[in-house]
Amino acid sequence: MVRCDPIVSDMVRAMMSPPSHPARFSGDQLACRRGGRLVFSSLSFALDAGAALTLRGPNGSGKTTLLRLMAGLAQPFLGALRWRGQPVEDGFGRQMRFVGHLDAIKPALTARENLAFWSSLYGGRDGDVMAALAAFDLARLADFPARLFSAGQRHRLALARLKLGAAPLWLLDEPTNTLDDAALGALRRAIADHRAAGGLVVIASHGEALVDDATTLNLAAFHPLEESAEAA
Repeated sequence: MVRCDPIVSDMVRAMMSPPSHPARFSGDQLACRRGGRLVFSSLSFALDAGAALTLRGPNGSGKTTLLRLMAGLAQPFLGALRWRGQPVEDGFGRQMRFVGHLDAIKPALTARENLAFWSSLYGGRDGDVMAALAAFDLARLADFPARLFSAGQRHRLALARLKLGAAPLWLLDEPTNTLDDAALGALRRAIADHRAAGGLVVIASHGEALVDDATTLNLAAFHPLEESAEAA
């Protein structure tokens, strides 16, 4: 289940009635200041097991910024993030995987070596690396250095990190960039499997919806009113 304010229909509000247990992951009255201005304010959301949330909005509306807050890479100006009802603290990184615009790939290392490094950090199991490569059709390229990869192959290698270890929360920033139809299908399958196991996913996107039943959160709705009035 996903809950977000302030703009939801009566039907969605009925579906989003407060559960008897704390949401798995939530943000309460979040505000972010960047470069001396408020990017968004009064933003709240709540995700339960199996939830998918798509972040929409024009460039500069704060989609990537919100993902960085969720990942613990930045702190909110106001408000709080909670995991299972408790404030998000140091060590939260073990609960999530974040795939952003930068692929975090070492060009001199092979695909296998790149993922082996991340698997060692994530506490992955034997066999996870090759399974992750296979999930994104990269097994045949396991021993090729990443410097030889196309942009799409590098992005698939970055996405393969999602399959390493167990992390209930996936944060994806424009994950469809550079992907062909086959790779998009692989990503959709990975997300579906993750959600079926109770995982959560938050996706920032401009293009076609990656998850058909995801709740959409339009960050333009949280643009500070005073700045909107000044712009007018």
